[in-house]
Amino acid sequence: MIAAALAHAEKLLDHTVLPDAPRHVGRLISHDAGMLEVTGFNRPVGTGARIACSGGGFSRAEVVGFRGNKAVLVPLDMDSALENGARVEPDSAANMVQVGEGLIGRIIDAMGQPLDRKGPVLAQGHWPLNGVRGNVLDRGRVTERFDLGVRAVNALLTAGRGQRIAIIAGSGVGKSVLMGQMIAGAEADVVVVGLIGERGREVSDFIETKLSGGMMRKSVVVAVPADHPPVLRLRAAARATAIAEYFRARGKQVLLLIDSLTRCAHAQREIGLSLGEPPAMKGYPPSALSLIPRLAERAGVDTRSGGSITALYTVLADGDDTDDPIVDAARAIVDGHIVLSRHLSEQSIFPAIDVGKSLSRVMADVTDDAHLGAAAMYRALWAAYEENRDLILMGAYRPGNDPLIDEAVSRRQQVLDFLRQSAKSQVDMDSSIAALQAEFGI
Repeated sequence: MIAAALAHAEKLLDHTVLPDAPRHVGRLISHDAGMLEVTGFNRPVGTGARIACSGGGFSRAEVVGFRGNKAVLVPLDMDSALENGARVEPDSAANMVQVGEGLIGRIIDAMGQPLDRKGPVLAQGHWPLNGVRGNVLDRGRVTERFDLGVRAVNALLTAGRGQRIAIIAGSGVGKSVLMGQMIAGAEADVVVVGLIGERGREVSDFIETKLSGGMMRKSVVVAVPADHPPVLRLRAAARATAIAEYFRARGKQVLLLIDSLTRCAHAQREIGLSLGEPPAMKGYPPSALSLIPRLAERAGVDTRSGGSITALYTVLADGDDTDDPIVDAARAIVDGHIVLSRHLSEQSIFPAIDVGKSLSRVMADVTDDAHLGAAAMYRALWAAYEENRDLILMGAYRPGNDPLIDEAVSRRQQVLDFLRQSAKSQVDMDSSIAALQAEFGI
């Protein structure tokens, strides 16, 4: 089955690689606000390009749009010395990603260059940056549980192998800590991490604290800090996803983490607005919103190879606004979302998961009735307290009026204690479900 899947992928790849001839050579005529205008370069959007520098050598760029009969390119090397009339030629290799077992344990940038000072990456395979388009019926259902090592997630928001999950929160509420717990507890053959638009310090911190010990030996990290051009941030997310697709095609169970999806959308917004694209919702042009399904739909189960990509995407809710366009677009396309509450984090309850606003859309397909019943009871107690919080805290609610509210009040501490888990501890799937059924089983 795996051999058939690889043959199918290689057949599709034959139609993906850009031909070397004829070579369309253009000329640079304008360099303004980080955008390059080129004449005579009739190549589609997304094509890589090489621009001759005045001091010798080449600078890399990517086609992002058109203005009349001129192609608009974004440079990937911001400090290159470019002059008017410079030669521009296509670079088909720019749209292919270096893949292979040699990537395991390595840290690379958006262009695949090593950042870890361990020498060149010894990986000879190639995969399209934007993925291989296949038959939609090759995407399998999510039917197997996926252990993430977090009691509240395993028991109340049970994940499935091949599921796509958004972790939604404002800044400083614990997204990165929760991701670290999930990485440590995940049952995956390969972990691919895309750190997109992070502060430089956070990249080192994530690698040293979340991928410490033996985790790095089965991980690949693609990192692009916030001060890099927007097109590089987009390429980093696409490269991380392409690497995950390669391992899935070889029958591996892959955990893909993109931190964060919001910064990818911000990068696309910068490019779209620079091209004159009109903002549609709260300053986001349509291209920024359409980026999210293009990335998320590449994850999932591959029935041909038996491999899967279980994906976690962090989504930054600006100002804790869970109705932000990016949050709403991500929530609509993924198979589940985990919302972190600032109110809970201020009470030192970690992970600060707002169970009422969180959901796993595949939970019913991967669990049994006893588990679902216990989870429903927990949710009922959570909702009864939250809906009547103001009345309870003001003393306006009279005990005895509603048995469910009475039970929610008396068991509130037990409900909150079930959420609490040390950042350095893992609770496996069976233990999580057993604890839920013992405390909240019907």
